[in-house]
Amino acid sequence: MHDNVVPVSINLLIFLLSAFLGLGLIKKVSKLLHTPLMSLTNAISSVSVVAALIVMAEPKNILILTLATIAVALAATNVISGFMITERILRMFKKDNGGKIK
Repeated sequence: MHDNVVPVSINLLIFLLSAFLGLGLIKKVSKLLHTPLMSLTNAISSVSVVAALIVMAEPKNILILTLATIAVALAATNVISGFMITERILRMFKKDNGGKIK
């Protein structure tokens, strides 16, 4: 049986290209769309967490296990901080008892 194995260098190249593309796209987003964009990136990061956990379940070698562990840590940090920032933004717009926005 022949396994379709993609070399690490190709995977790294794809990662770097997607990182630069993502950075370029996010820089052009209006400030008004910041919160919806954050919600979308939280969803993408949660998918990344699940994917990295699946990879960690059956690692082929120590490099893959290390990279998957780093991916889980970074994506989980992004999800948690995104929810914290979104909650803080929403608290800014809550009304107090007098009916005025705080």
